[in-house]
Amino acid sequence: MTPDISGRYRIAAFSASPGRSSPSIRNRWRGSVLIGLSIVAGTVGWSGDVLTLPVAMIFPLLWSKSPSRLIAAAVSAGYFLAASRGLPQGVATFYAADIWPGLLLWVMASACFVTVHAALWTRHPGKGRPVRYLAAAVLMGLPPFGITGWAHPLTASGVLFPGWGWWGLAATAASIAMMTSRYWPAAVIALGGLWLWSAATWTEPSLPDGWKGVDLKLGQRLGRDGSLEHHRGLIATVRAQAAERSRFIVLPESALGFWTPTVVHLWQEGLRGSDFTVIAGAAVIGAAGYDNVMVAISADEARILYRERMPVPVSMWQPWRAWTGQGGGARAYLFANPAVELAGTRIAPLVCYEQLILWPALQSMLHAPDIIVATGNGWWTAGTSIVAIQRASAAAWAKLFNRPLVQAFNT
Repeated sequence: MTPDISGRYRIAAFSASPGRSSPSIRNRWRGSVLIGLSIVAGTVGWSGDVLTLPVAMIFPLLWSKSPSRLIAAAVSAGYFLAASRGLPQGVATFYAADIWPGLLLWVMASACFVTVHAALWTRHPGKGRPVRYLAAAVLMGLPPFGITGWAHPLTASGVLFPGWGWWGLAATAASIAMMTSRYWPAAVIALGGLWLWSAATWTEPSLPDGWKGVDLKLGQRLGRDGSLEHHRGLIATVRAQAAERSRFIVLPESALGFWTPTVVHLWQEGLRGSDFTVIAGAAVIGAAGYDNVMVAISADEARILYRERMPVPVSMWQPWRAWTGQGGGARAYLFANPAVELAGTRIAPLVCYEQLILWPALQSMLHAPDIIVATGNGWWTAGTSIVAIQRASAAAWAKLFNRPLVQAFNT
């Protein structure tokens, strides 16, 4: 029996020798590298610079190379949490509380992204893997999962294929599918070349003739200060901007506060004698909650132009309150009014949160708008890259579909 025992011992010692590593150890090291790279992709891709958006397209490759479903989930979490890293601080500022509620929301918001990508991951290479990733991309682009579908790699379409429109979107979708296949080296080389060419020739989206976006720095006062002095100050601001021969002046989300007959009268009187129109954000209060809207107001006319399709979940949109009969919170119009008309111009409105997710922009583009108007009230994002990411996303969609872009943000 002795030789048998010693033989087993020698085999075991050889297997555990430093020169060779077990598959489980190799998978752990591989997983750690993939998770680290996913964090880098999320951080750099969603830095707020429009030209770094293509870095997000590395995520599908990292997802496909995960050796297990658990690591695929960790890779997805690393990418998403890094891309949305400004959320905890922003939520803490919004609620004037400590950072813990923001951290909790940050982790909970990543649950949909992680669940979808972990569920559709497969260890088997072949045609099934690209199809599964495209299925995950579609799910994260449309409601209900798409409601928290931030950091979608398809947003990079406008950087890689500016002016290509729907063909550019299809080409980007095919590219990210190829990133999950055995042909990923060719996809990386091709996308890298397109990215370098785009960066070398990049120009910002054009501003439509006669339009001007006005950024404000009024902090949390905007939308909350209903004083006469505040409104008169805004009217003076738009009059000064209109002196530059602009026919349409765009103000940020929530600029007018509550949309009431008194506010309408005050603004129309303030604009008396002018020939320009102000497009601004406001809130319309109802019995069951409120609508976050975009209004158009001139000396002769005032009307609601657009009702936000997707307000910010939790802080604005709180559907559970209606389910429990409490009411309150902003109403979501989801697929309503994707494009609106103003003075013969067809507008694609994107208000705040709608710039961070996929389907509002694409739904608006289906209606062939003439221009894109993107507004936001980002006072609560101070110290984060959230507003910069919103601007970059809006610019990417404008470049993809070759549409002029007007932006107005409050910080």
